[in-house]
Amino acid sequence: MWRVFPDRMILLGTMVKYFLGLNELRSSWDQVFTAFWQRYPNPYSKHVLTEDILYREVKTTDHKLLTRRLLTKTNRLPRWAERFFPANVAHAVYVLEDSIIDVHKKTLTTYTWNINHSTVMSVEERCVYCENSGNKNWTEIRREAWVSSRVFGFSRPIQEFGLARFKSNVTKAIKGYEYILARMQGDLPTRTLVETAKEATEKAKETALAAKERAKDLANKAATSKKQQFV
Repeated sequence: MWRVFPDRMILLGTMVKYFLGLNELRSSWDQVFTAFWQRYPNPYSKHVLTEDILYREVKTTDHKLLTRRLLTKTNRLPRWAERFFPANVAHAVYVLEDSIIDVHKKTLTTYTWNINHSTVMSVEERCVYCENSGNKNWTEIRREAWVSSRVFGFSRPIQEFGLARFKSNVTKAIKGYEYILARMQGDLPTRTLVETAKEATEKAKETALAAKERAKDLANKAATSKKQQFV
């Protein structure tokens, strides 16, 4: 039942964009573990529409908490990508999230992947939250992701776009965590909610614009290459 990702993912016949990132939260693991269940909604998670717990179990042998959740997310598509989605198909993305919490080792491991639109683009992510080795009062997040597409002739620009958007969402996720942790600890943000949300929106627009231009360039190159094959 539980999703297990290998250390290195290989999809047969499919090119994959790989991402590896490391983030730190200046809060203890116990605080981050608590914030994990309270992180939605926050000013940076407007693309997350709903969250539902589908399954939960406490394993008596090793005292691990297993949880599966269904998240509904939405992201505005660039105009060039709309051709891959029929008008009568919802653009919302359904994401499954498996989490394994080990309170003794103080690790929180999450696995997420989209269960619809996976032919157009599949994004699979694994995160491990643990105590920072240099500072026990901080939490380290090791994040891996695999972005793939099976759209013939356009898989590369779609992957480039997907990876750029994933990186933008990671930035928003970290800021969302920091916001929730500050609220839990009673620390008021130094700026107003409107200001912080505006900054996140501007940065997201910049990233999306760069990804759009890059994707358009790759799409044009792919189209040119395809035409030359038939000349």
